[in-house]
Amino acid sequence: MAAESAAFTPLTLPVLPLDDEVVLPGMVVPLDLSDTEVRAAVEAAQAAARSEPGKPRVLLVPRIDGTHAATGVLGTVEQVGRLADGDPGALIRGRGRVRIGAGTTGPGAALWVEGTRVDETVPDPLPGQVAELVKEYKALATAWLRKRGAWQVVDRVQAIDDVSALADNSGYSPFLTTEQKVELLETTDPVARLKIATQQLRDHLAEQDVAETIAKDVQEGVDKQQREFLLRRQLEAVRKELREINGEQEGEESDDYRARVEAADLPEKVREAALKEVDKLERSSDQSPEGSWIRTWLDTVLEMPWSERTEDAYDIQGAQAVLDAEHAGLEDVKERITEYLAVRKRRGDRGLGVVGGRRGGAVLALVGPPGVGKTSLGESVAHAMGRKFVRVALGGVRDEAEIRGHRRTYVGALPGRIVRAIKEAGSMNPVVLLDEIDKVGSDFRGDPAAALLEVLDPAQNHTFRDHYLEVELDLSDVVFLATANVLEAIPEALLDRMELVRLDGYTEDEKVVIARDHLLPRQLERAGLDADEVTVDEGALRKLAGEYTREAGVRTLERSIARLLRKVAAQHELGERELPFTVTEGDLRSLIGRPHHVPESAQDPAERRTAVPGVATGLAVTGAGGDVLYVEASLADPETGAAGLTLTGQLGDVMKESAQIALSFLRSHGAELELPVGDLKDRGAHIHFPAGAVPKDGPSAGVTMTTALASLLSGRLVRTDVAMTGEVSLTGRVLPIGGVKQKLLAAHRAGITTVIIPKRNEPDLDDVPAQVLDKLDVHAVTDVRQVLELALAPATNGAEREVPVAA
Repeated sequence: MAAESAAFTPLTLPVLPLDDEVVLPGMVVPLDLSDTEVRAAVEAAQAAARSEPGKPRVLLVPRIDGTHAATGVLGTVEQVGRLADGDPGALIRGRGRVRIGAGTTGPGAALWVEGTRVDETVPDPLPGQVAELVKEYKALATAWLRKRGAWQVVDRVQAIDDVSALADNSGYSPFLTTEQKVELLETTDPVARLKIATQQLRDHLAEQDVAETIAKDVQEGVDKQQREFLLRRQLEAVRKELREINGEQEGEESDDYRARVEAADLPEKVREAALKEVDKLERSSDQSPEGSWIRTWLDTVLEMPWSERTEDAYDIQGAQAVLDAEHAGLEDVKERITEYLAVRKRRGDRGLGVVGGRRGGAVLALVGPPGVGKTSLGESVAHAMGRKFVRVALGGVRDEAEIRGHRRTYVGALPGRIVRAIKEAGSMNPVVLLDEIDKVGSDFRGDPAAALLEVLDPAQNHTFRDHYLEVELDLSDVVFLATANVLEAIPEALLDRMELVRLDGYTEDEKVVIARDHLLPRQLERAGLDADEVTVDEGALRKLAGEYTREAGVRTLERSIARLLRKVAAQHELGERELPFTVTEGDLRSLIGRPHHVPESAQDPAERRTAVPGVATGLAVTGAGGDVLYVEASLADPETGAAGLTLTGQLGDVMKESAQIALSFLRSHGAELELPVGDLKDRGAHIHFPAGAVPKDGPSAGVTMTTALASLLSGRLVRTDVAMTGEVSLTGRVLPIGGVKQKLLAAHRAGITTVIIPKRNEPDLDDVPAQVLDKLDVHAVTDVRQVLELALAPATNGAEREVPVAA
């Protein structure tokens, strides 16, 4: 107890200020006595020690920016003598922390203060967490000391067991700032102080690791550059010796490029541009990135087929035979290719191959629904003309650089897809198929469709400039075939530069021919079957095309044939069917299930959509070709339904306006048509287009909606075998529409026998295949009254009219 009370006895000590220095307990530091304040404090301590036992004692207090800290260190003067440089000095050892109190008086010129020792005891034994902290600090300190090579200090640190002394030992660390040492001095709790010291040491080691890693990387980079420089010099020396052995003259890589450019058959302007780049390559150093750009550009230019052209096959009859053999139908595009070859033959015979720097290329846009053979037609055209064929997929392209190329200064720069297509083809006059040109998008990287304007313009593409090549490229002899599903998605300016050829789909007879001559042999091979093992008669193919599929193209038909053959192959392997086997019309249901598209006319009269008044059959054009569209109409209950018009089926603004026009016409002309128009004034009318998830728009359903409302009011059914199309006006005129060919093909596929079209669309019937027109009874009308006479079935005598009421 006496020792404990003595530890807390107030102390009166002379102050020894330390400017921007901190001494922690346990540290032994030499101080220069030439400093006035230091000498005064030491002398005052010596004077006081003469009357007290023990060594002279001073209070070491950090002074930062003229301000003394609130906590100091009790120090004893161990020795007074001379420092290494000969100046007078004192060796002082830190003993413990002292909390500074008020000033007081004492001997000498020093400042005396009163202070109280700080209790720094730690329970023994150490708690588990504290013991782990001690272990971690010693490990970190050992790692740092070993990096500095201070092996003799490692054992001394490991021998310290006192938590307070271990934490204060970090005061020797040279990487700690004055502020960090002051923080350690003023932290009186030994455990907290050890945590701070551990964190400071951990942070320093992490920074040291990063610095060492950076230094190592820098050194490795320097070593790599020096090694590369040395190896390049050695390589040059080896090449020089080899040239001397082989008797060659001394030269460099640039000389090789110069010789290649001189030997290549390049256009004059391209040669001049290439030689300029060779000059730049000669002036650039090996380490310059510009050298690699120039070499890549020169390689691309030298690989381009500047003077390579394939001779066109001017056997017009042979070309037509190739097209007929590889594609059934598609007469328009076949005629256009035949005309192109005939004109080129005559121009060549008369020496008009090149006129005004332009050659006789072609730019065709093949627009039609999916599966009609647009893409495969490009290969057939190249085959018929004897040219190379290259396909460029444009679906989803959003970067203008994909068409015109990147600037050479960019890392990874490449020429555009057009230049790459010419390079891939190996000739300057290939057939280039620009597939899915209607799927091109645009964003912040530019508009690829705008970049295609120069490519597809016959008046400009003989001087096309790619951003990467930056030399003129003659595309005037290239045959460009662009394919698209939706005409409206192609920008108008781009469409104006192409000759439009529509592929509106196949008739049932054409599908049967395609299935027999092309699809069936291909699927037999894929199914591992021979032609003499499985045969499909024409009746089965016709039923597959007419009732199992209903499409403009033949993709689904090919899948159905593949499914059919897979089923036969599987049954044979299971021992259920013997080969050879002939698939007939009656075998289809047992092999691939029931038909999916039964014509409306083939259904039971009570099950047909037009079995009730208020339902009419219209015709529409979609991205997949023509299609049959049904219109349903009903009247609301006069007691519950509000007057007006309700439209459903995800309709566009134009179609909504057509419904308003149909309703207005019947309201104003219902009397002369002998229709009870009073129902339209008192009861709300509801017009619905089934397949409500499919967006619909356009004016061509005007006559269909008028007919549906008239059927509803009169109670007369719409004939099942009748479909109609046409825009209606307020006066009842039937106005022309588009897509007549696609609509008539759709009516033919759906089993319709009578079609009503506007009178002004009668010339469009010339585009419809003759075999389709032979099976359709087409009526061209000018007034909606004629439509009602043709479409509405006669009223049943004595039968009361029943008008459907909307629920």
